[in-house]
Amino acid sequence: MKTSKNQTSFNWVGSEKHFVDQLDIVQIGPVTVGRFGGNSSTGQTKNEDGCVLWANAVEDWEFTVLLDAHQTAESAELVIAEIGRLETTINDALKLPVKQAFSQLSEILLAMFDSERFKARCSEVQGETAVLCTARKGKFLWWLSVGDCLLYLFHPELEALGELQQNHRSFYEWIGKVNTFDLPVPCFSTGAKELRKGINHILLTTDGLVECPNTDFSNPLEVSKRFDAVSNAEGVTVLLEELKEKNVRDSTTILSWRVEVESESTRPGNEPK
Repeated sequence: MKTSKNQTSFNWVGSEKHFVDQLDIVQIGPVTVGRFGGNSSTGQTKNEDGCVLWANAVEDWEFTVLLDAHQTAESAELVIAEIGRLETTINDALKLPVKQAFSQLSEILLAMFDSERFKARCSEVQGETAVLCTARKGKFLWWLSVGDCLLYLFHPELEALGELQQNHRSFYEWIGKVNTFDLPVPCFSTGAKELRKGINHILLTTDGLVECPNTDFSNPLEVSKRFDAVSNAEGVTVLLEELKEKNVRDSTTILSWRVEVESESTRPGNEPK
């Protein structure tokens, strides 16, 4: 981890340290990073997750990349290295007003994934990875998703209407040896969301969380409940402890943080004043 006065940076891939049978919770700026490599008692021997996190409190943004690879961690390592190479370019984009920032960030990442140089390197690795990129700047959240990592936004107004998960799990999409950007039409999803007035809770997770046996974590409300009346770090810890207790095999990586929005959010035009 490296820290400057205004920015905090963190990156990790499971091939460096796998956290099998071990919970690990670290705080990087506003973001809690939780890692659990799965249970060796159910046959787990490795961790192919990974993540990148940059946070800048002065400029009021966070940028994250969450990865869930299979076969080997080589594809996750490749994406992390490429994102790192673009750190200055991405940082410069996020300094712009929010509309331009997200537009440029999208162009940067899609150009990276679609470049012939990067695709050639992908063809040389073993295995593939799901990739979920997010950026939060001011009162807006943006994402680009390839594959089946999950992005949640928890807020009472949204939960009351049943809206918690922002992206959808998209299967048969990867970056790596098998590469969605090798298709005639690259396949991915992207979106943007206005945060609501009050406390917004952003959470990214790999699919080990929702596929854990004997839990209801496939229901986003059950994930949200684990954070009721506790700190962000305590909520992440509770989730990972339950995964360990329920003998999950798959690894799980969680990025979780809360953002307070003071300004009003969009309301329906016919709402009484």
